[in-house]
Amino acid sequence: MLFSIAVFAPLAGALVSGLLGKSIGDKAAMGASILGMVIAAICGPLAFFQMSVGGADPSVIDLGTWIESGRFHVQWALRYDTLSAAMVGMVSFVAMLIHVYSVGYMGHDARPRYRFFAYLSLFTFAMLMLVTADNLAQLFFGWEGVGLCSYLLIGYWYDRPSACAAAIKAFVVNRVADLPFAVGLALIFFKFGSIEFAVIFPAVAQHGADTYALFGTTYSAIETIGFLLFIGAMGKSAQLGFHVWLPDAMEGPTPVSALIHAATMVTAGVFLMARMSPLMEYAPYALGFVTFVGASTALFAATIGCCQNDIKRVIAYSTCSQLGYMFAAAGVGAYQASVFHLITHAFFKALLFLSAGSVIHAMSDEQDMRKMGGLAKIIPVTCTVMWIGNLALAGIPPLAGSYSKDAIISATYASGTAVGMYAFICTLLAAFLTAFYSWRLLFMTFHGKSRADHHTLEHAHESPWVMLAPLVALAFGAVFAGWALNAWFIGADWHHFWNGAIFNGPHNEVIENLEHVPSWVEGAPLILGLLGIALAYLMYIRNPLLPVRLAQQFGGIYRFVLNKWYFDELYDAIFVQPLIRLARVLWQVGDATIIDGVPNGLAELTSDGSRQLVKFQTGSLAVYAFVMLIGVVVLVGIFMLSR
Repeated sequence: MLFSIAVFAPLAGALVSGLLGKSIGDKAAMGASILGMVIAAICGPLAFFQMSVGGADPSVIDLGTWIESGRFHVQWALRYDTLSAAMVGMVSFVAMLIHVYSVGYMGHDARPRYRFFAYLSLFTFAMLMLVTADNLAQLFFGWEGVGLCSYLLIGYWYDRPSACAAAIKAFVVNRVADLPFAVGLALIFFKFGSIEFAVIFPAVAQHGADTYALFGTTYSAIETIGFLLFIGAMGKSAQLGFHVWLPDAMEGPTPVSALIHAATMVTAGVFLMARMSPLMEYAPYALGFVTFVGASTALFAATIGCCQNDIKRVIAYSTCSQLGYMFAAAGVGAYQASVFHLITHAFFKALLFLSAGSVIHAMSDEQDMRKMGGLAKIIPVTCTVMWIGNLALAGIPPLAGSYSKDAIISATYASGTAVGMYAFICTLLAAFLTAFYSWRLLFMTFHGKSRADHHTLEHAHESPWVMLAPLVALAFGAVFAGWALNAWFIGADWHHFWNGAIFNGPHNEVIENLEHVPSWVEGAPLILGLLGIALAYLMYIRNPLLPVRLAQQFGGIYRFVLNKWYFDELYDAIFVQPLIRLARVLWQVGDATIIDGVPNGLAELTSDGSRQLVKFQTGSLAVYAFVMLIGVVVLVGIFMLSR
């Protein structure tokens, strides 16, 4: 009962706020939306504790029939197991805090706020439907639901061209990735005769040797499905190649950024890998690809974060990098460590985004860190909680990130594979860069000399408590979540905790091997993290001119990283401009010349003929008689020739 309430309470709040908001007013609509989230935030964690501590058995809550068409049967049902309960508890609690924070952050927005809160609650509901789905159709419903809501929220300030462009970009990039995902779902149905998890998972082993024939070549059916599912996950979770939409999503209000990056949407791909672990375990090549892409993304995004100057974009690339960590863990079979980092990351990443929003609020909407500095004395509470968030992100013990991120790095080493070793090197380097760019952000924003203009500093102020209280709550999660969940998620008794919600194949011993990695592997992330912090301190506090000299000395490399490895320019040259030229040809030649030209030409021919025939209508009987005589002669001639 608690589980169902946690899922549907946000929907109730969204309906009241969205449908009745105009008539009941902003305050009542916001109250309804927040009330729904508070109820969900109470019931969701309680349902998780019932499963993890209370010993509740996994179950399926049947809500009714959705689709019946031939062999295709789909039920509305909620899957209540450890994985879904953990996700519901995290999503509902973090989303509730973001809702409360939004009351203060959006307080000065000129638009009616009921629409914004309706979108937030609907976004949360779509994510909850995704993580509680008992079949792939319902999961796809939630999958597309979060995509739609992200479009609405990123483009919420629709009078800004940049926001509209960012919303469209996010929508289009995700649609490109969703096509292979949908094909993968179709192949699952054709192969297993069902899209119900209860039917698919037990049958995977017997289909392990099945193949597809395409263009004269055979492909493993399970491997093909695994690749297609992961491409869908790459789009949602902004992995390398599909990452280009994520930084632009910062055009939306800061609470939207926090919700997308911490609790919803981008974590959907990681959840998909964990949920589909019974299938992915029989697709080793697909898992190797997952590991490679995840590790590459972790390092790639970390390099870009080191050079960004927009406070929200630094944190956005941090999200991209941390998602790479999660996929690297899933790829080596450490799904439990992947989900563990997903949960801890939600707390400190939401904390960082909302803290950045508090800074922006204090600085009269300024987001450029080069125009900040020395804010620690002006907004001390925001500074304190952002210190906590950065310590967690950098993996400094005993904060949450140190447990989950270190477990992922150790898991890549413990996998004992070549691609696992590649991931180990990438994640270690990314750990150093993560500490550097996160503390670069902290030092440039809160410490050193102020670079803000006098007018902005005069109006700088601490945020109201309706914004600070959620930050404090998230700070507690960033401190204690790793310690509280470590023993459950990856401890000695992890089999009992997960109770079959995540599947590890008979040869997958990565989680067990975490206890046997060398001590230098366990200590390396901390050492690299401290070195990254020390380097940031040297460059932005002790010697602030050093970054300028390095940027001048290594101008080519600096511009390359500053411009995000030129991915947007590359895509524009390879895809956008050729498609625009093709569209112009199809328009001018295909549409205007051929499609419109032929009918228009026939119409002109008919019109010209009519104008010539009109000339025979002179009103003269002699002319008419002459024409008739000619007609008779022609008919007689045809008759004589036909004989």
